[in-house]
Amino acid sequence: MTTREILDTHQKALQINLDPGKYGTFAEIGAGQEVARWFFRVGGAAGTIAKTISAYDMTISDAIYGAAERYVTRQRLQSMFDHEFGLLEERLKSSRGATTRFFVYADTVKARGYRSIEESHGWMGLRFQTRPMSEPSQIIIHVRMLDKENVQQQEALGAIGVNLIYGVLYYHNDTRTLIESLMDNLTRDRIEVDMIKFSGPDFAKIDNRLMSLELVQQGLANAAMFTADGEVVQAAEMLYKKPILVERGSFRPVTKVTLDMLECAQAQFIQEPAVQGEKIVVLMEMTLKNLTTEGGIDYKDFLDRVDLLGSLGKNVLISNYGEFYRLAGYLFRYTKKMIGIAMGVPTLKELFEEKYYADLEGGILESFGRLFKNALKLYVYPLKDSATGALITAGNLRVAPNLRHLYAYMLENLFIQGIHDFNPACLSIFSREVLSKIREGDASWEEMVPPQVGALIKDRKLFGYKGN
Repeated sequence: MTTREILDTHQKALQINLDPGKYGTFAEIGAGQEVARWFFRVGGAAGTIAKTISAYDMTISDAIYGAAERYVTRQRLQSMFDHEFGLLEERLKSSRGATTRFFVYADTVKARGYRSIEESHGWMGLRFQTRPMSEPSQIIIHVRMLDKENVQQQEALGAIGVNLIYGVLYYHNDTRTLIESLMDNLTRDRIEVDMIKFSGPDFAKIDNRLMSLELVQQGLANAAMFTADGEVVQAAEMLYKKPILVERGSFRPVTKVTLDMLECAQAQFIQEPAVQGEKIVVLMEMTLKNLTTEGGIDYKDFLDRVDLLGSLGKNVLISNYGEFYRLAGYLFRYTKKMIGIAMGVPTLKELFEEKYYADLEGGILESFGRLFKNALKLYVYPLKDSATGALITAGNLRVAPNLRHLYAYMLENLFIQGIHDFNPACLSIFSREVLSKIREGDASWEEMVPPQVGALIKDRKLFGYKGN
């Protein structure tokens, strides 16, 4: 495996300027023209830049790109691409289109203002041709700027913008390297890339769900999200100011108990006074730990599981949040509305294992303080003990003696609530046993999964299913 040479931002911008085969427009709204500035600074910009524009005033921006209610959005970025690429072709195609690969770099960002303490974030991307006269393709990303000072945010924005342009122009055939290169000369405590989308003829075979997984796996983001139909989204697009219900699992495969747990939790969640009348978002979460085997992540297996969830109309969240308080912190970033987490008794028991909080100064109390600091509730599905047949519920679960008062407090104050009206027939279903039955050719597994899931497993021969 060869080691990639990491150029600094100056070197990247200069190499692009000295490449005579491409030419384009830089359109930047928000923090200033931080990306275009690099290409002017290093020299030779006349070989790269056809035009720079910063439609900073809202009235001016609307006049050029169309009216918008919000300006730091994916839709605004798309309008910028459409307008500016159309102008490039209209004005330059006849004179140099046969020998030049046109591109448009665009961003719309909200950096820290001198009075603002709101989240600093932005959309940026490149629409580009890989060959002269070809149909353009496009890559867009959403970034969170984590520096505390405006000047530092501008510097980071300039660096990642140059990285994006360089990566797209020189690594568009190697998506893994392209994603990795976005963080060249930056650190994760300065910039987070929490969404990426490839589109256009050059990326016809790219599955953006795998690209989302790549962001999390490479550490550019802690989580990524996509809808039931496979569309990648930035978290705020789906979660902003909405109540959220989450179920974590490996979903290998989705079983009837998976759905019973979710449906029962949802029935209780929507009756909460703070949730009534609200449109809730339901997420099925898989952590990297859920996806990783001894051989690493099996990408086909990942997509198979996501497709099964999609067949049931479920949105998917991928995260590297092993601890629930970290998942809660992520969700609190986007909403102050109520959050529900559906889990089984075994997971709740693990939640009260103090060994998992050794890295926190305040131990389990600190983790619970973070987990329940806003309106969050756990909905707990019972467990039927395989040896005795006894039903273990949130109400009778035994925890360590020193934590019994804490557990009682959580129950009494309804931070933890047992799931009721569950289907007793589902209690004997365990996904690992279903998986074994599929592989062994034991047809009884079909009664343990939803019909859509069973049909998809048989049709695609998933999880080792061999059929007749």
